[in-house]
Amino acid sequence: MTDDTEIRAVIDRWIASIQACDLDGVTAAHTEDIVLFDVPIPYDGLRGIEQYRASWPDLFAYLRSGAVLELVELDVTAGDTVAFARGLMRLGTPEDIAADPDKRLRTTIGLRKVGGEWLIAHEHHSLPQT
Repeated sequence: MTDDTEIRAVIDRWIASIQACDLDGVTAAHTEDIVLFDVPIPYDGLRGIEQYRASWPDLFAYLRSGAVLELVELDVTAGDTVAFARGLMRLGTPEDIAADPDKRLRTTIGLRKVGGEWLIAHEHHSLPQT
C-alpha cells in the first residue's frame, strides 16, 4: 500500500467515524499533541487529544439531528515522515445543502508517520465568509 493510499484510508476512517458519531474512532489515528484550528472558537485553537475529544459533542448532536457530512474532494501530498491533505466537505442539513449546494467546508490535515503509521497531528477547518 502506498503512503497516499494509507493516508486516504486514515481520512476515510476518520470521516466514517464522524458520520457514525464514534468518538473513539474519530480520535483513533491522532497524535497526543494534535492541534485543531476550527470554525468555532477558541481563536487560538485546541491543543492536545483531551481538548480535541471534548470538541466533538456539539457536532455529533448536529449530525444526530439530521445533518450530514460528506467528503467531496481530497488531495494528498506525502513525504517520508510528514504529509498533508487538503479537502472539501459538505456539512449541513439536507435542506441547507439543497439551498446552497456549492457551500463547502474547507479542511487541511497535517500527518506524521509514527512507528510506521500515519497519524493526524494537525487539522484546520474553515468556511468562506459570505
